[in-house]
Amino acid sequence: MYLLKWRKRFIFYNHQLLLLLYLPPAGLNNKCMSFQELYLCAVQELSRFPELVEDVLKLQRWTEILHSPAEEDKESRKKQVRPLFRHFRRIDACLQPREAFRGSDEIFCRVYTPDHSYVTIRSRLSCRVGEILALVKEKLQYSEDQPTQPANLILVAVTSSGEKAVFRPSDEAVFTTLGVNTHLFACEPAELESLVRTIPLPEEIHWSPGDSKLHDMSAEEVANQLVVFDWELFSCVHEVEFVCYVFHGEQARWRPLNLELILQRCSEVQHWVATEILQCQSLPKRIQLLRKFIKIAALCKQQQDLLSFLALVLGLDNPAVSRLRLTWEGLPGKFRKQFQQFESIADPSRNHKSYRDLLASLRAPLIPFTPLLLKDLTFLHESCKTFHGELVNFEKMAEPSPSHLQTKAYVRQLQVIDNQNLLFEMSSKLEPKDM
Repeated sequence: MYLLKWRKRFIFYNHQLLLLLYLPPAGLNNKCMSFQELYLCAVQELSRFPELVEDVLKLQRWTEILHSPAEEDKESRKKQVRPLFRHFRRIDACLQPREAFRGSDEIFCRVYTPDHSYVTIRSRLSCRVGEILALVKEKLQYSEDQPTQPANLILVAVTSSGEKAVFRPSDEAVFTTLGVNTHLFACEPAELESLVRTIPLPEEIHWSPGDSKLHDMSAEEVANQLVVFDWELFSCVHEVEFVCYVFHGEQARWRPLNLELILQRCSEVQHWVATEILQCQSLPKRIQLLRKFIKIAALCKQQQDLLSFLALVLGLDNPAVSRLRLTWEGLPGKFRKQFQQFESIADPSRNHKSYRDLLASLRAPLIPFTPLLLKDLTFLHESCKTFHGELVNFEKMAEPSPSHLQTKAYVRQLQVIDNQNLLFEMSSKLEPKDM
């Protein structure tokens, strides 16, 4: 009887497919999604009805055809100028699957001037600093706000806490080296000392106390989206990027762009945890957030995403969060005990033995904690000779082994405060020392 029902449903959708072929493009999406749902349902039933395998294969082929983008769409997508992921502001842009960045990719980036106005430049990702400054000068030439042309400009990265780093004209691919809330400024050398970054800059979120969006999202959905995004980022990293990062460092011919974005993501998740908790003014809701973050960390560990798992644990260990005595005391004993177990995994003693034991117990696929992986590779490189006389030390090379749309958009454009002084100030307002 069930087989007969399924057959009827199969015939119905095949009929819908025939109609689909003659529908205008505007009516394609809804029908296409229904057809994909039928295919997924058929796959689940294969174990019970193995005689339908040929029909399921046909469904699979049709699903792939319907969901594959047209050639012209592929070409136009290749030509698009892409912003870096941490600068995404449009939800439809951040929901797109991640693709590996290459040095030849063109991106949009804002470069600020000392008066906090900015110009938007279009540049190659691997562009040299000298070329970036030339583009900035060209933009300022047509700006009404700049009556006189600057004679000699330098490019400076300014963090949210006001720290400055001056780039050399020969430096390349500086965009992926920027921190979460670090921005580029172009100024004359004489203006460097007086260069002050106000917080926030015009494009940043103006934080105000209130309820977090996280309260309305389930821990399961947030964890799933974290794992999916981490996997997309990690899949973009080529093995050569690890070699380039460890063996060459700053002297490399090309920068490990996608690897640097993963390291930024790790830092971003840590500061996101602290930001969300310290923005919450209500003690009961703050305790609820703490519970949710511990649950999200547990789910990431369960799904073998050790990158987000340890980033979440380190975020909860932020001094501005760990000092909130009333918040931690309100946490149920079950969650306190669970977090203590997580802290022991993040413990760096005995060369991160707890983490390494956990890693050894897991089976691939998994997402490793990339900063520690790079530390191991760096140690291996510096402690072992690459050559023995004129022979290559091959043992050195063989030793390491490396939803919901709203929730998806939220996870992919985390809004964070990475200024530790500001986080401490917020923490002290929530729970003063004398409490």
